[in-house]
Amino acid sequence: MKTDPYTLEIIKNALVAIGDEMFQTMARTSMSPIIYEALDFSVGITDARGELIAQGQGTTVLLAMIDSFVHDILEKFGNAIRPGDVFIGNDPYRGGGTHLSDFGLATPIFHDDTLVAFAVNKAHWLDVGGAVPGSFSTNATEIFQEGIQMPICKIIDQGVLRQDILDIIIANIRVPQESVGDMWAGVAANGVAERRVRELFDKYGHEAVLTAKEELLDYGEAMVKHELAGLPKGEFFAEDLIDDDGLGDTPLKVMVKITITDDKFVADFTGSAPQTMGPINNSRTGLTSAVRLIFKAITNPQVPANSGSFRPIEIVCPDRTVFTAERPAPVSTYWETLMYAVDLIWRALAPHVPERLGAGHMLSVCSVVFAGSHADTGKSTILVQPLVGGWGGGDGRDGQSGQFAAADGETYNVPIEITEARYGVLVDQYAFHTEDGGHGEHRGGKGVVLDYRMRTDDFAVTGSFGRFKYPAWGMAGGSDGSPNHLDIIRADGSHEVHGKVTGAKVAKGDVVRMITATGGGWGDPKRRCKAALREDLRNGFLTAEQIERHYGGLGD
Repeated sequence: MKTDPYTLEIIKNALVAIGDEMFQTMARTSMSPIIYEALDFSVGITDARGELIAQGQGTTVLLAMIDSFVHDILEKFGNAIRPGDVFIGNDPYRGGGTHLSDFGLATPIFHDDTLVAFAVNKAHWLDVGGAVPGSFSTNATEIFQEGIQMPICKIIDQGVLRQDILDIIIANIRVPQESVGDMWAGVAANGVAERRVRELFDKYGHEAVLTAKEELLDYGEAMVKHELAGLPKGEFFAEDLIDDDGLGDTPLKVMVKITITDDKFVADFTGSAPQTMGPINNSRTGLTSAVRLIFKAITNPQVPANSGSFRPIEIVCPDRTVFTAERPAPVSTYWETLMYAVDLIWRALAPHVPERLGAGHMLSVCSVVFAGSHADTGKSTILVQPLVGGWGGGDGRDGQSGQFAAADGETYNVPIEITEARYGVLVDQYAFHTEDGGHGEHRGGKGVVLDYRMRTDDFAVTGSFGRFKYPAWGMAGGSDGSPNHLDIIRADGSHEVHGKVTGAKVAKGDVVRMITATGGGWGDPKRRCKAALREDLRNGFLTAEQIERHYGGLGD
């Protein structure tokens, strides 16, 4: 019998809802604040071929990690995939690849002894070994320094835990209780999806569910092609400089050519810098995530993320560039370069779709790691978190303040109370700053200043703050934004300012001040209305001196 359209619609929405339920399960059952507070993970389901059916809310840099992870499982294990299996892996250079801190878990879903789907999640673990706590550095020279490498293998084999595999993982990480707890949260989230998918097949049957799945993918394609038809056609170009690779001071040139037709969106990164010695290298899968991210932003962000919605995308980039690094290149701060891929497309198209894209934003995740002993308990602790900053102003609007970079997606602050209780540091201030930058008729959104005061003598801090040398770009006569940076203020009053730093020792009384960018400004600052300037002054976003110098003063 032909399935009626109402039933198909119910099934399609149920498939999307499964991703959302997985997301909630992961957040509620994990053990690390980087997951249950910051939500640094992503979940989704694919069909038996590895085609992405639905991806729950989560970190946007993982938009290509769910389906590509399954493709690698199918390639490696083929007919050796069994009910009760759970696969694990973190290989940066294969499917699902980001950096070693992001572990993937995939559960095959069977119905009537037939493989019908996979449930997948990928989450940031607090520590996966390597040279420094937190498992990312700004000065690694090869992948072997960054942590344990787990090619895809079975962590659960037909319902039986592979204790030997788990023991290898535990032996290589500094905080096994939290990380293994997060692993079981991932298994639980996949289990929710497994039950829900089976329920759909039980209720509606194979033919109806598979038909609805194909319609969902076709719907995604149709919706984005409809949006694509409304975009300007032709070739669009942008280039920029990445600060450096973490080892030297030489900037890295990157570029893109975008070609838009009625049914294709081609992103060509040919000519970008080769892969580097430092750890800002990005994988080809990461490049796919970057293009998917910005493609959704300029088409229709509300269309559920699935393989169909990404069919118009074509990506061109030679091997072994900074966007397509290969083994054994270090990749632990890959997000810096991934976000340049996003930002290049953004910059190339912003003048042509001003209703969607404004001036440049903070770009960097501005991720930090603090590792040391808790001042109250004496136990070893590792704090990992991203930071918020400013987005660029646009045509008719100021930029948003205190927002996460586009790489983060459904990400949240780690609350001050959690930070102080879990990690034993004091938060002296968390506020918007007034550093110069982002001036315009519509000013850039403000970045923040966040101060951590050390209470013990044994903490070390690692941080990667991209756009330290080359701030967010302004548009239409607006000024560039302010830089991201990290400032270590010693107890004796001396300052050390960094864009990238690894394992810097900080002692009791030292303050680590993290300052994130103000976004780029849009339009001539002299055209900003006086009422808006008075409001900026009242809210502390601009100083009187800045208003006089950049905007011509408040007048009478």
